[in-house]
Amino acid sequence: MKYLRIGQPGYETPVALHEGKYYDLSGPIGDIDGEFLARGGITTVAGFPEIDVEGERIAPPIAKPNAIVCIGMNYAAHCAESGAEPPAEPVVFYKHPNTIVGPNDDVQIPRGSQKTDWEVELGVVFGKPASYLESEEAALDVIAGFVVANDLSEREFQIERSGGQFSKGKACPTFTPLGPWLVTPDEIEDVQALRMWSKVNGEARQDSNSKDMIFSVARIVHHMSQFMAFDAGDLLLTGTPEGVALSGRFPYLKAGDTVEVGIEGLGATANPTVQA
Repeated sequence: MKYLRIGQPGYETPVALHEGKYYDLSGPIGDIDGEFLARGGITTVAGFPEIDVEGERIAPPIAKPNAIVCIGMNYAAHCAESGAEPPAEPVVFYKHPNTIVGPNDDVQIPRGSQKTDWEVELGVVFGKPASYLESEEAALDVIAGFVVANDLSEREFQIERSGGQFSKGKACPTFTPLGPWLVTPDEIEDVQALRMWSKVNGEARQDSNSKDMIFSVARIVHHMSQFMAFDAGDLLLTGTPEGVALSGRFPYLKAGDTVEVGIEGLGATANPTVQA
Protein backbone atom coordinates (compact mmCIF):
# COMPACT_ATOMS: atom_id res chain seq x y z
CA MET A 1 0.00 0.00 0.00
CA LYS A 2 1.09 3.58 -0.62
CA TYR A 3 -0.28 6.32 1.62
CA LEU A 4 -0.31 10.02 0.79
CA ARG A 5 -2.03 13.20 1.90
CA ILE A 6 -3.48 15.89 -0.35
CA GLY A 7 -4.70 19.42 0.29
CA GLN A 8 -3.50 22.69 1.74
CA PRO A 9 -1.69 22.85 5.11
CA GLY A 10 -4.09 22.14 7.93
CA TYR A 11 -6.71 20.71 5.58
CA GLU A 12 -5.04 17.55 4.30
CA THR A 13 -7.01 14.48 3.25
CA PRO A 14 -5.50 11.00 3.81
CA VAL A 15 -5.38 8.91 0.66
CA ALA A 16 -4.36 5.38 -0.33
CA LEU A 17 -2.78 4.63 -3.71
CA HIS A 18 -3.45 1.05 -4.75
CA GLU A 19 -3.01 -0.47 -8.21
CA GLY A 20 -2.89 2.96 -9.81
CA LYS A 21 -6.08 4.28 -8.20
CA TYR A 22 -6.54 6.76 -5.37
CA TYR A 23 -8.94 6.26 -2.46
CA ASP A 24 -10.19 8.79 0.09
CA LEU A 25 -9.47 7.53 3.61
CA SER A 26 -10.95 10.48 5.47
CA GLY A 27 -13.72 9.92 7.97
CA PRO A 28 -12.97 6.74 9.93
CA ILE A 29 -9.19 6.99 9.35
CA GLY A 30 -8.56 10.52 10.63
CA ASP A 31 -5.05 11.05 9.27
CA ILE A 32 -1.83 9.22 8.36
CA ASP A 33 -0.37 9.60 11.83
CA GLY A 34 0.96 7.52 14.68
CA GLU A 35 -2.48 6.39 15.81
CA PHE A 36 -3.42 5.17 12.32
CA LEU A 37 -0.08 3.42 11.81
CA ALA A 38 -0.22 1.79 15.25
CA ARG A 39 -3.53 0.21 14.21
CA GLY A 40 -1.74 -1.38 11.29
CA GLY A 41 -3.04 0.96 8.59
CA ILE A 42 -5.47 -0.64 6.14
CA THR A 43 -5.25 -3.96 4.34
CA THR A 44 -7.90 -3.27 1.70
CA VAL A 45 -9.34 -0.26 -0.11
CA ALA A 46 -12.78 -1.91 -0.29
CA GLY A 47 -15.44 0.50 0.93
CA PHE A 48 -13.36 3.64 0.40
CA PRO A 49 -14.43 6.02 -2.40
CA GLU A 50 -12.13 6.49 -5.38
CA ILE A 51 -11.01 10.11 -5.90
CA ASP A 52 -9.17 12.24 -8.44
CA VAL A 53 -6.03 13.91 -7.06
CA GLU A 54 -5.15 15.80 -10.25
CA GLY A 55 -4.22 19.40 -9.46
CA GLU A 56 -4.18 18.85 -5.70
CA ARG A 57 -1.24 19.83 -3.52
CA ILE A 58 0.62 16.72 -2.41
CA ALA A 59 1.24 17.15 1.31
CA PRO A 60 3.83 15.35 3.46
CA PRO A 61 2.72 11.71 3.63
CA ILE A 62 2.81 11.56 7.44
CA ALA A 63 1.22 13.92 9.95
CA LYS A 64 2.67 15.18 13.20
CA PRO A 65 5.61 12.89 14.03
CA ASN A 66 6.75 13.42 17.59
CA ALA A 67 10.40 13.22 16.56
CA ILE A 68 12.77 13.22 13.61
CA VAL A 69 15.91 11.29 14.53
CA CYS A 70 18.73 11.40 11.98
CA ILE A 71 21.84 9.33 11.31
CA GLY A 72 24.89 11.10 9.94
CA MET A 73 27.93 9.78 8.09
CA ASN A 74 26.29 6.47 7.14
CA TYR A 75 27.83 6.08 3.67
CA ALA A 76 31.58 5.56 3.37
CA ALA A 77 31.94 7.65 0.20
CA HIS A 78 30.06 10.53 1.83
CA CYS A 79 32.38 10.31 4.84
CA ALA A 80 35.34 10.54 2.46
CA GLU A 81 34.01 13.58 0.60
CA SER A 82 33.28 15.23 3.98
CA GLY A 83 36.82 14.56 5.20
CA ALA A 84 35.66 12.26 8.01
CA GLU A 85 36.48 8.71 9.03
CA PRO A 86 33.61 6.19 8.92
CA PRO A 87 32.08 6.05 12.42
CA ALA A 88 32.32 3.03 14.69
CA GLU A 89 28.73 3.63 15.85
CA PRO A 90 25.85 5.57 14.27
CA VAL A 91 26.19 9.34 14.53
CA VAL A 92 22.92 10.88 15.73
CA PHE A 93 21.31 14.32 15.48
CA TYR A 94 17.78 15.70 15.53
CA LYS A 95 15.57 17.81 13.32
CA HIS A 96 12.47 19.66 14.48
CA PRO A 97 9.24 18.06 13.17
CA ASN A 98 8.07 21.48 11.96
CA THR A 99 10.76 21.35 9.24
CA ILE A 100 8.61 18.88 7.27
CA VAL A 101 7.07 20.11 4.01
CA GLY A 102 5.52 18.39 1.01
CA PRO A 103 7.35 16.95 -1.99
CA ASN A 104 6.70 20.00 -4.20
CA ASP A 105 6.50 22.79 -1.61
CA ASP A 106 8.91 25.72 -1.56
CA VAL A 107 12.16 25.26 0.36
CA GLN A 108 13.52 28.37 2.05
CA ILE A 109 17.17 29.36 1.81
CA PRO A 110 17.85 30.58 5.38
CA ARG A 111 18.68 34.21 6.03
CA GLY A 112 22.44 34.70 5.82
CA SER A 113 22.98 31.29 4.25
CA GLN A 114 25.78 30.73 1.76
CA LYS A 115 25.97 26.94 2.06
CA THR A 116 22.53 25.34 1.79
CA ASP A 117 23.01 21.73 0.67
CA TRP A 118 20.82 18.79 -0.37
CA GLU A 119 20.85 15.18 0.91
CA VAL A 120 18.70 12.38 -0.48
CA GLU A 121 17.81 10.03 2.38
CA LEU A 122 15.79 6.91 3.02
CA GLY A 123 13.25 7.69 5.73
CA VAL A 124 11.91 5.02 8.09
CA VAL A 125 8.50 5.58 9.71
CA PHE A 126 7.64 3.66 12.86
CA GLY A 127 4.37 1.77 13.14
CA LYS A 128 4.85 0.56 16.71
CA PRO A 129 6.57 1.78 19.86
CA ALA A 130 10.20 0.67 19.88
CA SER A 131 12.46 0.47 22.92
CA TYR A 132 15.17 -2.06 23.82
CA LEU A 133 14.43 -4.21 20.77
CA GLU A 134 15.88 -7.68 21.12
CA SER A 135 17.27 -8.14 17.61
CA GLU A 136 17.61 -6.67 14.14
CA GLU A 137 14.76 -8.95 13.04
CA ALA A 138 12.56 -7.39 15.73
CA ALA A 139 13.59 -3.98 14.43
CA LEU A 140 12.11 -4.69 11.03
CA ASP A 141 8.80 -5.58 12.65
CA VAL A 142 8.25 -2.06 14.04
CA ILE A 143 8.55 -0.32 10.65
CA ALA A 144 5.31 0.97 9.12
CA GLY A 145 6.92 2.07 5.88
CA PHE A 146 9.56 4.02 4.00
CA VAL A 147 9.62 7.50 2.52
CA VAL A 148 11.88 9.73 0.41
CA ALA A 149 13.39 12.60 2.38
CA ASN A 150 15.63 15.54 1.53
CA ASP A 151 17.70 16.24 4.64
CA LEU A 152 18.58 19.81 3.69
CA SER A 153 21.57 21.21 5.55
CA GLU A 154 23.18 24.61 6.00
CA ARG A 155 26.85 23.66 6.24
CA GLU A 156 28.19 26.84 7.82
CA PHE A 157 25.55 26.59 10.56
CA GLN A 158 26.17 22.83 10.88
CA ILE A 159 29.97 22.82 10.95
CA GLU A 160 31.51 26.27 11.45
CA ARG A 161 28.85 27.58 13.86
CA SER A 162 27.72 24.27 15.32
CA GLY A 163 28.88 24.63 18.91
CA GLY A 164 29.67 20.91 18.70
CA GLN A 165 26.48 19.46 17.21
CA PHE A 166 24.71 19.37 13.84
CA SER A 167 21.17 20.58 14.57
CA LYS A 168 21.72 24.31 13.96
CA GLY A 169 22.35 23.53 10.32
CA LYS A 170 19.62 20.91 10.02
CA ALA A 171 16.50 22.41 11.62
CA CYS A 172 15.91 25.52 9.51
CA PRO A 173 12.30 25.99 8.33
CA THR A 174 11.27 23.75 5.37
CA PHE A 175 14.46 21.66 5.65
CA THR A 176 12.73 18.23 5.49
CA PRO A 177 10.72 17.75 2.29
CA LEU A 178 9.03 14.33 2.36
CA GLY A 179 7.05 12.27 -0.10
CA PRO A 180 5.19 11.78 -2.20
CA TRP A 181 4.18 8.53 -0.48
CA LEU A 182 4.67 6.42 2.61
CA VAL A 183 5.30 2.96 1.12
CA THR A 184 4.61 -0.13 3.22
CA PRO A 185 7.43 -2.70 3.57
CA ASP A 186 5.61 -5.38 1.57
CA GLU A 187 6.04 -3.24 -1.56
CA ILE A 188 9.83 -3.09 -1.19
CA GLU A 189 11.73 -6.23 -2.19
CA ASP A 190 15.01 -5.25 -0.51
CA VAL A 191 15.36 -1.98 1.35
CA GLN A 192 19.15 -2.39 1.22
CA ALA A 193 19.22 -2.38 -2.59
CA LEU A 194 17.43 0.82 -3.64
CA ARG A 195 18.87 3.32 -6.09
CA MET A 196 19.04 6.85 -4.65
CA TRP A 197 19.61 10.05 -6.60
CA SER A 198 19.44 13.83 -6.51
CA LYS A 199 19.43 16.63 -9.10
CA VAL A 200 19.68 20.42 -9.05
CA ASN A 201 18.03 22.24 -11.94
CA GLY A 202 17.86 18.92 -13.77
CA GLU A 203 21.60 18.22 -13.42
CA ALA A 204 22.67 15.02 -11.68
CA ARG A 205 24.25 15.24 -8.24
CA GLN A 206 23.96 12.04 -6.17
CA ASP A 207 23.57 8.60 -7.75
CA SER A 208 24.08 5.75 -5.32
CA ASN A 209 22.36 2.83 -3.65
CA SER A 210 21.16 2.00 -0.14
CA LYS A 211 23.37 -1.11 -0.21
CA ASP A 212 26.28 1.26 0.46
CA MET A 213 25.07 2.09 3.96
CA ILE A 214 27.64 1.52 6.69
CA PHE A 215 24.85 0.59 9.12
CA SER A 216 21.77 -1.13 7.66
CA VAL A 217 18.21 -0.01 8.39
CA ALA A 218 17.65 -2.97 10.72
CA ARG A 219 20.90 -2.33 12.58
CA ILE A 220 20.18 1.38 13.02
CA VAL A 221 16.67 0.80 14.37
CA HIS A 222 17.87 -1.92 16.75
CA HIS A 223 20.89 0.12 17.88
CA MET A 224 18.98 3.35 18.47
CA SER A 225 16.25 1.55 20.42
CA GLN A 226 18.88 0.80 23.06
CA PHE A 227 19.25 4.53 23.71
CA MET A 228 15.79 6.02 23.13
CA ALA A 229 12.15 5.06 22.75
CA PHE A 230 10.38 5.63 19.44
CA ASP A 231 6.64 6.17 19.10
CA ALA A 232 4.43 5.11 16.21
CA GLY A 233 4.59 7.84 13.58
CA ASP A 234 8.17 8.90 14.39
CA LEU A 235 10.59 9.42 11.51
CA LEU A 236 14.17 8.12 11.30
CA LEU A 237 16.46 9.39 8.53
CA THR A 238 19.28 6.99 7.67
CA GLY A 239 22.01 9.09 6.06
CA THR A 240 23.00 10.29 2.60
CA PRO A 241 25.43 9.04 -0.07
CA GLU A 242 28.16 11.04 -1.79
CA GLY A 243 27.47 13.86 -4.22
CA VAL A 244 26.53 16.81 -2.02
CA ALA A 245 27.78 20.39 -2.33
CA LEU A 246 29.94 19.94 0.78
CA SER A 247 32.23 17.83 -1.40
CA GLY A 248 33.35 20.96 -3.27
CA ARG A 249 32.28 19.42 -6.58
CA PHE A 250 29.05 21.40 -6.91
CA PRO A 251 27.74 24.87 -6.01
CA TYR A 252 25.43 25.25 -3.03
CA LEU A 253 21.73 25.95 -3.52
CA LYS A 254 20.45 29.46 -4.15
CA ALA A 255 16.99 30.97 -4.45
CA GLY A 256 15.48 30.08 -7.82
CA ASP A 257 16.96 26.58 -7.98
CA THR A 258 14.89 23.40 -8.04
CA VAL A 259 16.23 20.48 -6.01
CA GLU A 260 15.02 16.93 -6.66
CA VAL A 261 15.68 13.76 -4.69
CA GLY A 262 14.36 10.28 -5.35
CA ILE A 263 14.57 6.64 -4.32
CA GLU A 264 13.64 3.60 -6.39
CA GLY A 265 10.11 2.48 -5.53
CA LEU A 266 9.45 5.41 -3.20
CA GLY A 267 8.99 8.27 -5.66
CA ALA A 268 10.69 11.69 -5.69
CA THR A 269 10.46 15.23 -4.40
CA ALA A 270 11.01 18.36 -6.53
CA ASN A 271 11.17 21.53 -4.45
CA PRO A 272 11.67 25.09 -5.73
CA THR A 273 13.95 27.20 -3.53
CA VAL A 274 13.08 30.70 -2.35
CA GLN A 275 14.80 33.20 -0.07
CA ALA A 276 13.53 33.16 3.51
